[in-house]
Amino acid sequence: MRGLTGAGPARARTTARAASTATTVLAAAVLFAAGCGTGGTGARDEGPAHADSVASAPAAAASARPSRTPDRVDAVRLVKADPAVSAELKRELRPCVADEYPVDVSYGDLTRGAVDDVVVNVLTCGDAVGIGTYVYREQDGAYVNVFSAEEPPVYAEIDRGELVVTKQVYDRGDPVSSPSGENVITYRWGSGRFTEKYRTHNDYGQVAGSEPSPRPAG
Repeated sequence: MRGLTGAGPARARTTARAASTATTVLAAAVLFAAGCGTGGTGARDEGPAHADSVASAPAAAASARPSRTPDRVDAVRLVKADPAVSAELKRELRPCVADEYPVDVSYGDLTRGAVDDVVVNVLTCGDAVGIGTYVYREQDGAYVNVFSAEEPPVYAEIDRGELVVTKQVYDRGDPVSSPSGENVITYRWGSGRFTEKYRTHNDYGQVAGSEPSPRPAG
């Protein structure tokens, strides 16, 4: 509306202002008459209750709705107490520095439960290689393991409500820091379990300067 400021003759603006004033006076008279008609009783004594109730209803509903994000989970305790986790991985799960454990934790809606699910990735301290990934679902106030993968290197993420697990592939002679490729597997929750939906394989290109040197002739 700023671009219309000052547009039109002065008489038009005066007429519009007068019409606006008349409308305001008329509206005030109607409200006064309606207030008298209620006899000083009813919700209208406290102002425009209808507008207030409409504005406050969504806020009240939002505050009553429980948050889907759970409190921070002790992932280390969860993994160590999980009977589905191998004893070897539990032995490997040690602090790297002080009391800091090599675990990545993420929360998201994977299983359409009452609260968000918990994805835990266990890594190695030195190379940060994923050695185990687990998904926990809240059931009756406790977390239950609904997915496990312990074939390193492995790492899981949440992508638009689906579980995406990446497994790096090594050819013979590949160092830990340089896999030859990866398998990316997408899982979807249904009928009480995760099922594989998609699988892709990616070959990594050789880093410049890493090509083998030509073998001398003879």
